[in-house]
Amino acid sequence: MKPIVSIIMGSTSDLPVMEKAAKYLDEMHIPFEMNALSAHRTPAEVEDFSRNAAARGLKVIIAGAGMAAALPGVIAASTTLPVIGVPIKGMLDGLDAMLSIVQMPPGIPVATTGVNGALNAAILASEMLALADEDLAKRVADYKEALKQKIVKANAELADVHYAYKCN
Repeated sequence: MKPIVSIIMGSTSDLPVMEKAAKYLDEMHIPFEMNALSAHRTPAEVEDFSRNAAARGLKVIIAGAGMAAALPGVIAASTTLPVIGVPIKGMLDGLDAMLSIVQMPPGIPVATTGVNGALNAAILASEMLALADEDLAKRVADYKEALKQKIVKANAELADVHYAYKCN
């Protein structure tokens, strides 16, 4: 099995956030890899990874980083693959990381999730991949239907919650 999605994090301290992406990709049967690479501490390795990602068969890169959050942009600068940035909550509740990722210069786009939004990054990656994979498209649709059903069930259960002035 060869990975088609790469999950990259600035350090393993980001794993509690980024593992949400891994769990979703696993559930969707999407082969992926996970690595820690730092734009500031291992710049040569990040550039090598980025330049060779497409040739290795990768289709989408999910990159999580906090604080200065240069990692997603540095990766995007050296690949033509779509990069999804995940700002990791840190010093300024993740706003610093989010602004670093979302404010990319023209020609170097990085899709950006909300702070700690690794699950949404994985869902977006699966939707991109599903454009060329009908089986995956069905799994993604089933996943979203299950989300809907959770809310429908929760709403029905609210009918059993009673308050003196609740009218429904």
